Amino acid sequence: MRARTWLAASAVLLTAGCAEEAAPVAVPAAEPRAVEVSAASSGGACRLLDFAVIAKHTGGRFDVAAAMEKGDTHTCVVRAEQAVLPELTLTVTDTSIDTSTFTLDVLPRGAKKVTKLGKIGYRHTLPKTAKNGAAAEVGWLSGEGRLATLRWTSPRGTATAEADKVAGKLVNLAKVIDTRQL
Repeated sequence: MRARTWLAASAVLLTAGCAEEAAPVAVPAAEPRAVEVSAASSGGACRLLDFAVIAKHTGGRFDVAAAMEKGDTHTCVVRAEQAVLPELTLTVTDTSIDTSTFTLDVLPRGAKKVTKLGKIGYRHTLPKTAKNGAAAEVGWLSGEGRLATLRWTSPRGTATAEADKVAGKLVNLAKVIDTRQL
């Protein structure tokens, strides 16, 4: 009796799988998700920058980074995808100059010295040009023999006073950049 029950159950199970398969149901494609990529993924001097850290110190929101290396110079430019300006440029160059040479040859006329930024540092505001607004620049000689410069180029129409405020924010950003990581 058990054998017949087993045989009948097996037959039912085997024939149940022979039915026509249901047509597949079309499922709408999922929306592509935006993945935030860090500036460091661009290499070069961008390895020293992070979009969130830039935003924290300057208030500027950037999401695109490009790097270039030529000889001992490493450069990174960050921008917002939808706007050409403002842009932030970091340049780091290996150097053998000392603080007196920095003062004589690198320190721009009219720049303000910045304390507690490398061996020696400055901040400087540049006037607007025909294509851009005023620019802010911070430069310093790091302890490991590197000359670094951060430059914020503003959109057309930005006043020099506004760029001077940005220069102060760039000083704070410069203080967290560790040029030894290159």
